[in-house]
Amino acid sequence: MTTRTNDPARTMAGIMAVATQEFAAKGLAGARIDAIADATHTSKRMIYYYFGSKEGLYLAVLEESYRRIRQTESDLQLADLPPAEALAKLVGFTFDHHYGNQDFVRLVMSENIQRGEYLAQSQLIQELNVSVIESIKELYERGVKKGVFRKGLDPIDIHASISALTFFNVSNRYTFDLIFKRNGYTAKALAQRRQRVIEMVQRFCVI
Repeated sequence: MTTRTNDPARTMAGIMAVATQEFAAKGLAGARIDAIADATHTSKRMIYYYFGSKEGLYLAVLEESYRRIRQTESDLQLADLPPAEALAKLVGFTFDHHYGNQDFVRLVMSENIQRGEYLAQSQLIQELNVSVIESIKELYERGVKKGVFRKGLDPIDIHASISALTFFNVSNRYTFDLIFKRNGYTAKALAQRRQRVIEMVQRFCVI
């Protein structure tokens, strides 16, 4: 006889992994708790026990998605690199992350459709995102001090510019390629676009 191990953390992680795909594909309104329960071999009752409601699970998924990207960013060790090289590494990482984690982009798009209603309820979201601004601020100030970056830039604006240029490649990939009759997702096209995005951000910051 096989003994089932009671592992709430593992169960919750499994539920959230499947829920991420469900919410990213269908949005909050279209996602179904029944489908998540079936895919995880759990029950609606167990999901509600852990997360309280469908909205509670959706918010937990959003928070975990932000936590993962910020944790990975913290492992880049940007402080060990010269400012311009560190900036290029951050931009390249963000480009790769968004392309490799397209569910994250779709979740953010979904929450923007909700006008940020659920993230506004989060007790963690500001804390989770402080690290990226602090990292960019430290990097930018080092660059200014060394005479590499131009003065007067806002770290939040730098972050917004990086996000905009890297987010678009996922959020608008189908409509953009359809309208302009192109395939921007070959390995060659992606590598070229990645390099151009890095160069655009560098030219914004570098003297």
